[in-house]
Amino acid sequence: MRKLVVTNIMSLDGYITGPGDNVMALPMDDFFDAHNLERLRAAGTLLLGATTYMGLKSFWPAVAADPTVSPAVAANPAVADVHRETGERNNVIDKVVVSDSLSADDTAPWTGTTTIVRRAAAHRAVADLKDRPGRDILMFGSRTLWNDLLAAGLVDELQLMLGATVLGGGTPAFGAGPVPPLRLVDTRRRDGSDNLLVRYAVVNRDS
Repeated sequence: MRKLVVTNIMSLDGYITGPGDNVMALPMDDFFDAHNLERLRAAGTLLLGATTYMGLKSFWPAVAADPTVSPAVAANPAVADVHRETGERNNVIDKVVVSDSLSADDTAPWTGTTTIVRRAAAHRAVADLKDRPGRDILMFGSRTLWNDLLAAGLVDELQLMLGATVLGGGTPAFGAGPVPPLRLVDTRRRDGSDNLLVRYAVVNRDS
């Protein structure tokens, strides 16, 4: 059985975007980039909501072809290899996007690696994905979807990078729904970064 791993960056006061839905208010540094690439290397499927899927699709194919188009690489050319590999892995990994609005016409250039699942079928589809052999199922962003799956007992692990910033408003990481108990698995930091990665196992009822 595969694990469903959610990874996100959030502020110290619990927001995943700043005021005005500004995701760039979060300190997405080299540690953040390296962690995301590590998770992609361990994953066999990327599970996303429509907004995150469209955002990744609009960014990473171009970065895979030319990492200098990434603002992070423009600011620090030393991270070019990390961004190129991240883009390449996003291009080839199997992707499942949960959406009632997207169609195959919306998926280029990822059409061949994308499966669209309607929201009413999401829980069953995710349970079926978890039952298959293979590497982790990974979720980036997709706040509405992962909160729904967390409340439904389908998330196995949260990997939250606590960014060294207080935003004072924005989109909270957690919704209003129930959150299962969490057990701390690990913490990690990296020299040169003020961010902290915390890993929690989700203690679901059948765990």
